Amino acid sequence: MDFSADTVALEGVDVFAPDYLKYSLGHTVKKLAKDHLQEFHGQDLGAMLQKRTGIFVRQYGPGMLASVTMRGASAGHIAVFWNGLPINSPSLGQTDFSIVPVNGIDQATIHFGGSAALYGTDAIGGSIHLDSELQFNQGHQVEIQQGAGSFGRFNSQVKYGYSTEKLALRTSIYRNSAKNDFPFRNRSRIGQPMERQVNAAVEQYGVNQDLGWNLGANSQIKTSLWWNLTDRELQPLMGSNALEVQKDQNLRWALDYLLYGEKSLFNVKVGVIHDEMIFDRTSRNLVTQYLVSTDYEKKVSDSWESKSGLRYTLIDGNLSSYHAMDNRLEAYHSSSFRITERLSSSVNMRQLIYEGNWAPFTPSVSGTYSFVQSETHHLAANTAISRNFKVPTLNDRFWQPGGNPDLLPEDSWSSEVGLVHNWEGTSTQVETRVNYYRMKVENWIIWLPTGNFWTPSNIRNVNNRGVEAFFEANQKVGQGTVGLDLNYAYTRAQISSDDNESTIGRQLPYTPLHKGNIQLSYKWKGLRFFAAQTYVDENFVTTDNSLDIPSYTLYDLGASWEGRLLGQALRFQAQVHNVLNTEYQVLRQRPMPGRNYNINIHFKF
Repeated sequence: MDFSADTVALEGVDVFAPDYLKYSLGHTVKKLAKDHLQEFHGQDLGAMLQKRTGIFVRQYGPGMLASVTMRGASAGHIAVFWNGLPINSPSLGQTDFSIVPVNGIDQATIHFGGSAALYGTDAIGGSIHLDSELQFNQGHQVEIQQGAGSFGRFNSQVKYGYSTEKLALRTSIYRNSAKNDFPFRNRSRIGQPMERQVNAAVEQYGVNQDLGWNLGANSQIKTSLWWNLTDRELQPLMGSNALEVQKDQNLRWALDYLLYGEKSLFNVKVGVIHDEMIFDRTSRNLVTQYLVSTDYEKKVSDSWESKSGLRYTLIDGNLSSYHAMDNRLEAYHSSSFRITERLSSSVNMRQLIYEGNWAPFTPSVSGTYSFVQSETHHLAANTAISRNFKVPTLNDRFWQPGGNPDLLPEDSWSSEVGLVHNWEGTSTQVETRVNYYRMKVENWIIWLPTGNFWTPSNIRNVNNRGVEAFFEANQKVGQGTVGLDLNYAYTRAQISSDDNESTIGRQLPYTPLHKGNIQLSYKWKGLRFFAAQTYVDENFVTTDNSLDIPSYTLYDLGASWEGRLLGQALRFQAQVHNVLNTEYQVLRQRPMPGRNYNINIHFKF
């Protein structure tokens, strides 16, 4: 993973890429390594986040619903963006990462901790940013990728790109599928027999289209379109004979106009996000978001950069039990200051209005101070404090029967302190980061039974605290390089007030106290080998912590080779997942596959 800023000079830029660190000084912002994206080509983003980050992913099975939790916040407290567009479902309030294929994205960046002042609603626990990358002056490029694996897994992708000094375009078409007919021990039946999983097949198709156009020396248009269709059977609980199916179709389109000044950038963005979900062939839910935003960024002086903007969103929800419209307007401002050579700070603020209701005003202040600055060592202290919020979802407010239009937004304050150390020698690179954070969420929305149906209320308050540790090292050994990548999260998320007294002081369900992973790799010329371990602590199923899921440890092995064949670039990789054939569950009564294999071949012309 790369902690460095994704800086973009205003002069001579190819296709504009956002800099997520510029106004997040003092926060932890991590860009996922290209090696990790390649390792999980043909799989979903949830699987990669589970095994290569400290984030815990609640997986209902391979290819099934996958939601993330960061710093003990719920899945609805993580904002997700694609090319700057918020793609969390307005009806459900979250993203299903099982229908976000890794081969549909070029870059993934994680912002740990509250960031609502920067990104808006939902960003209480953090945010995840998915982006496309384009380059000019590359000529014609063709890429073909084919993969296969255990339990009927296949994935294919074809890319074509063409770019000149003025124009860059790329088209990508992919297909991912799996039968997921893996053997498992059915612990819900007498004798706990070995059975083969049924009704868990997944079929996925998608198209990405990206285009960049230099209108002149100082202006640019870029546009991206992503269509994704996932048709799947829903893996039943152990002991259940349910044969449910679900089809998800997602269309996302973003268009940016960028005007560069000598020390400024003006951006207008429009976008459409259309999500369709058909459950069991009968229940059809459609939600469409229309967005337009504009912001102006300026380098005011050598020590001060600022950005101000507006965003308007129209949401049209046509769901099985209701139809609703939602209008949202938000204004935001960010400034980044270099106060001294050692001290830098960011100040952000945002105000959102939805349907005439004012969300909490959300400021954030963060900073970093460098204790040591030398050619080989850099030691800095980071700190941040922020207010964050989440607007009630469409389902929370309008579901029939039971929706509550009088719900308040969930309101949160979070703070963190940390240290980061970089050491760079002639043959060694090491980066270490440790954070301690605290978070309080008030007006947490939960659904409770009231008579003949359930209804949501602002009842629960939650206090979270924890520690995050990240370590990355690369050491040259002869002609090769040994790499070590470690992520660890300690998360204490406790209910501080609730109508049910038995839950007070208890750990939130499906929030492990400890989660960590480590990867050891070796690169030599075009060869790369890796061994990885993922550990998930026991976590609880119920709010009173009376029922738990045991901890588990998984091991993976992999190898890849990059070189040339007949003058063309070739990459081959093979992996073994769950090497020790560990029996485990992420969610109760939902088995996961044992030892399994996959291979991938990638040609580039």
